[in-house]
Amino acid sequence: MSPRLVLTGPMGVGKSTVGRLLADRLGVGYRDTDDDIVAAEGRAVSDIFVEDGEPAFRALEKEAVRQALASHDGVLALGGGAILDPDTRALLAAERVVCLSMDVEEAVRRTGLGAARPLLAVNPRKQWRELMAARRHLYEETATAVVPTDGRTPDEVADAVLDALELKEA
Repeated sequence: MSPRLVLTGPMGVGKSTVGRLLADRLGVGYRDTDDDIVAAEGRAVSDIFVEDGEPAFRALEKEAVRQALASHDGVLALGGGAILDPDTRALLAAERVVCLSMDVEEAVRRTGLGAARPLLAVNPRKQWRELMAARRHLYEETATAVVPTDGRTPDEVADAVLDALELKEA
């Protein structure tokens, strides 16, 4: 069993919103690995970052992604940094992965200048650019398709994802 499709991309790009729309349209379940981590740990992702550090969070994330890929057959949204792990990237090679993308101004607008985003807490534009410089090639190398979200409604993004993967609504 594996997901019908996996959504990746930077924080704030709309993976959760678009993922739920896609799941509804395809008649399948929706799952978000960040939600899995929050449920398992009983605290917010930002709290895990602050209290335990990024490496501890990434270890939890790696396991959450592994479990979700093995057990979920609907739409799966991954946290923005999940693709940093080489084992996770290897698992994604067998999946239909859509990377949702956006430019820096859209990212800053959507993420509220770093509120509750530990990796964007100081100078969000600069930090987002640096994150994307480090991650863009990983998003692209794991993606079956890249779908820009700038200037599009969630419904328009969902349409573009379905078109990119040649999937039909249920």
